Amino acid sequence: MSYVSEVYAALEKKHPYEPEFLEAAKRVLDSIAPVVDANEDAYRKMCLLERITEPERIISFRVPWTDDAGVNHVNLGYRVQFNSAIGPYKGGLRFHPSVNQSILKFLGFEQIFKNSLTGLPIGGGKGGSDFDPHGKSDAEVMRFCQSFMTELFKYIGKDVDVPAGDIGVGGREVAYMYGQYKRITNLYEGVLTGKGLTFGGSLARTEATGYGLVYIVNEICKGAGKELAGKTVVISGSGNVAQYACQKAQQLGAKVVTVSDSNGYVYDPDGIKLDVVFDIKQKRRARIKEYVDAVPTAQYFEGEKPWGVKCDIALPCATQNEINGEAAKTLVENGCWLVAEGANMPSDADAVDTFLEKKILYMPGKAANAGGVAVSALEMSQNSERLSWTFEEVDGKLKDIMAGIYSKVSEAAARYGYENNFVVGANIAGFEKVATAMMAQGLV
Repeated sequence: MSYVSEVYAALEKKHPYEPEFLEAAKRVLDSIAPVVDANEDAYRKMCLLERITEPERIISFRVPWTDDAGVNHVNLGYRVQFNSAIGPYKGGLRFHPSVNQSILKFLGFEQIFKNSLTGLPIGGGKGGSDFDPHGKSDAEVMRFCQSFMTELFKYIGKDVDVPAGDIGVGGREVAYMYGQYKRITNLYEGVLTGKGLTFGGSLARTEATGYGLVYIVNEICKGAGKELAGKTVVISGSGNVAQYACQKAQQLGAKVVTVSDSNGYVYDPDGIKLDVVFDIKQKRRARIKEYVDAVPTAQYFEGEKPWGVKCDIALPCATQNEINGEAAKTLVENGCWLVAEGANMPSDADAVDTFLEKKILYMPGKAANAGGVAVSALEMSQNSERLSWTFEEVDGKLKDIMAGIYSKVSEAAARYGYENNFVVGANIAGFEKVATAMMAQGLV
C-alpha cells in the first residue's frame, strides 16, 4: 500500500464521523501522490502526511448569550488551527447552523493550500459557531459576538492567528468581535481582517474574491489562446462573490447571463443588469426573483440551478456541492469549456471527475477564490505598517497575485505530466511550499 493510501486509511479509521473532512483530505492526497511518491522515504521518516492532515490544535468552547426577550442560549464555538508552517493561522469564521468540527476541518485543510498559493506568509485555519445570525437583532448579534470573542481572544493575535469573515460573518460581526478583542486585551492590532475602513480595513476587500476569480479566469483564457471578451458566462449566487465576479467579467467584455439564490435563478439573455442586482441584494435584501419585475425580458426559474444554460464559462459562486455529476455533463454538452470556482468546493467529486475526463479547463476554489484571503493578508500588511493603500494599489497587487497563482498551478501540473489539470497543479503547488517548510522545521 502506498504512503498516501496508508495515511488516508488511517484518517478514515480515526475520523469516521467527519465526511466533509475526509472528502477534502482524499482529494488533496490523491492529487499530490506524484510528489509524495518522489519523496516517500523522507516524508515517511518525518511523518509528513500524518502531520499535515491533523490540525496543530482544535479549540472548542461554549458560547452563552442572552436574546432580547431575556432568554439564555448556549452555542458551540470552534477554532481549528490547522497549520502554521509558513505563517500565522489565517482563515474565516463561519456562523451557521451547519457548522461542526468536520466542516471546519475540511475548510481549514483546504485553507492551508489556498493560502500557500497566494505566495504570502499565512498558514491555514478556520473557525466559527453553529449560531445563526439571520433573524437576530443587532443587539443579539452583538452579545453573541462579544461572548464568542471573550473565549476566542485567548488563542489569537496578529502574529498567531488572524481570523476573518465567512458565511454569516460580515462587517457587522467582525466589528463587534474586534471591539470586544480590543476591550479585553487593550491592544489595537490587526487581529481580524475584513474590518471597516475607519478602523483598519482594506479597500478592495469587498470586491476581492469576485475580482480575483475573474482575474484568474482571464489568465486561463490567455493560456488557452483565447480572450475573455465576448464570452458568455453563467454565474450562480447573487451574494458578494457573485456580484463582483459579474462586475469584473462585464468590465473585461464578457456577457454574464445568470445569477441565482437558494430559491432559483434568473436568466437575462441581454446580460445581467448589475444595478438591479445591487438594488435587490444590497439595498433591499430581497430574493433574486424580483429581477424580472425590473427587467421583463428576463426569465426566472424557480427551484433550479443555472447549469442548463448554454455558456462558454461557468463560475459557481453560491455554495458547496452545487454542481453534481449530471449538471457537469450538461454544462459540457452545452459547450462550456472553462469552470472556475468562486465558492468553496461547489463541484462534487462526480462533477470534478467529469470536468477532468472531458478536458474542461477547471480551476478549483483553493486557487480560483484565493483573492479574498490574499487581500485579507494585504490588510494585515497595511495594519502592521499603520498605512492604508489606495483601491488601485490593492487591486493591482490582487491582479498580480492571481496571475502568479495561475502560473504556479499550470507550471506544477505540467512539471508532473498533468498539463492543464489544475486540480493536480493547485494541490501540488500549494503542498510543495508547506511541505518544504515543515520538513525544514523538524518533527513539530
